[in-house]
Amino acid sequence: MSNLLEKYDNWLKDDSNVAALVMRQWLVPAEGKDAVIFPPTYTLADTEAGKRFNEGERIPGVYKGQKGPMGYNIDWFEDGTSVCQIDSVGSQANRMEPIFMRDAYKELVPEVIIKAGDKEVNLLEAGHRAADAIVRFSDLWAELEEAFNAVRAGDATKLAKIAPTSLVFGVWDSRSTQVKFPRVVRSVIRAFKVKPLHRSAQYIPAIDYVGSGLLDAPAEKKQQDAMSELGLSHAPAPWSHGGVLVEQEIRRDATLNLVALRALRAGRDTDPLPLRRYILGLSLVAFTAPQETFLREGCQLVPDPDRPPEWSLVKHDGSREQNFTLPHDQALAYAKVVAKGFGVGPKKQANFNGRKARDELGHSKQERKKSRRAKLSEAEANQ
Repeated sequence: MSNLLEKYDNWLKDDSNVAALVMRQWLVPAEGKDAVIFPPTYTLADTEAGKRFNEGERIPGVYKGQKGPMGYNIDWFEDGTSVCQIDSVGSQANRMEPIFMRDAYKELVPEVIIKAGDKEVNLLEAGHRAADAIVRFSDLWAELEEAFNAVRAGDATKLAKIAPTSLVFGVWDSRSTQVKFPRVVRSVIRAFKVKPLHRSAQYIPAIDYVGSGLLDAPAEKKQQDAMSELGLSHAPAPWSHGGVLVEQEIRRDATLNLVALRALRAGRDTDPLPLRRYILGLSLVAFTAPQETFLREGCQLVPDPDRPPEWSLVKHDGSREQNFTLPHDQALAYAKVVAKGFGVGPKKQANFNGRKARDELGHSKQERKKSRRAKLSEAEANQ
């Protein structure tokens, strides 16, 4: 037991020469390597590319959507190659974090539930983690605000007892204390050398409502558009985004940042090692756990059976230990031991305070900024 508890201590000490654990995993569409996949789409109307598009310039990978220009996040290079974002860093974090709600892992973290109306939200599902609005406007916020201020003062213990995954996947309390902690675990999925495709569709109503005398013929375009919207008339959807064909590879790049992890402190006079072990254990579980394969409609990715993942333990001098492996069952065993050593925080339940949110909405942007600056000054003065 002692050997397992101390297994990765050489990574966690301040004088460690290990910078990061990195992993590259190759993925393929569930339908096969030559299948078309659908990346996420983004509205470009307010971006420079969107402005150029609106002025008539043809931009590869950008298509006319129903509400303006839409596009995939594709970078094009002069040599003809391209890189397409399939799942962003933020999206990957939001997919990995909820694994701690599963039976195999839920004892590793405290269960924090915020009730909002007739709904209950697990903190692990909140996109901004401990800094999410669902928490800020709940009766748990005073405790979390104290925990954020403690992080600024050099003690992450309180935050680890309430929301430890905020230390694993990063958190920025941009709307209150301004405390920011970088991601320890970072992951992104990209496709290399892609060809965007298009698709068109045509909705045909069950019957000809006008021809059958059930409805009057539309007198103007506005009426025709309303009929199409309600499914009472033909609705064409021509030349929209139709996925991408990947000519090279789809790759998940993941990093466990040990420098960021070693930045964790537990106060001036307390050994930070138990805290660091605990966050490392959670990070290793998230890093090695089987990932969600279904990213979105038209994009289900599975590990490439012909190309196993590559792991590297990267040193500060750039050298790499490339034969490093870490099976998930070993990561989980370590996480359980260090969680017991640190002491997982207690379960918590809180209620969303709608009146508090409405009061905040009643203030102007300038008033909210002034209030945040005053709280920040007060917190810094109390350190």
